[in-house]
Amino acid sequence: MNPRALAALAVFAGLAFPQSQTLTEGAHRMEITLERLNGTDWRPVDPALVLAQGDHVRFKFRTNFDGFLYVMNQSSSGKYEQLFPRVETGQENRITANQQYQVPATSTAFRIAGPAGYEVVYWLVTPAKLTDAPPRFGAPPPDLMVKPPTLIPRCDDSVLRARGDCVDHSAGLKLVPRGEELPQNLAGTAETDPRDLLFMQQQDTAVIASKAPLTGPVIYEFRLAHK
Repeated sequence: MNPRALAALAVFAGLAFPQSQTLTEGAHRMEITLERLNGTDWRPVDPALVLAQGDHVRFKFRTNFDGFLYVMNQSSSGKYEQLFPRVETGQENRITANQQYQVPATSTAFRIAGPAGYEVVYWLVTPAKLTDAPPRFGAPPPDLMVKPPTLIPRCDDSVLRARGDCVDHSAGLKLVPRGEELPQNLAGTAETDPRDLLFMQQQDTAVIASKAPLTGPVIYEFRLAHK
């Protein structure tokens, strides 16, 4: 994904939007919605939708607790970079309970590009700012390349017939698989055992919940499938 592709297109303004609904399921709960630009309108899509080259996307994010958000991406080409916070996508990454945020948080969007495959978007949520207190967190080195996933997205035929969408159920919000080697700047950061997190989907919104309050950072991944 290219975070600079729509730098001149003012498709939204502001970072936080107050919400009247309070998140109550789970001691700590996080919601992510994937949106795709359709003409001039942003519309929520299935997290497992197989996207096309040139599609422009963004995320909506909401929690029921205060904290800080960091987003990293491992592209299908093998490039690894920080998506948020950064100059082009917004540098204020403090999150407040029951408010909705957009990522990117500036007048930009992410454009789907690169070889067919999966963008592995790592979401790191922490109740303490990582650069102020341990465990410490650093941005990846510039132009860092990693071994990309080699799988090619495939459509679920039953969903394709019913809805007319190409949906790959290996995409969407996932636990970090056991034994998966995390990028260097994320390794050892999370303190919560992934098995303690509950994952569910409510319409086009992916939900992560923890039965117990989070006492440290948590990492999960959102796999974006594209042709």
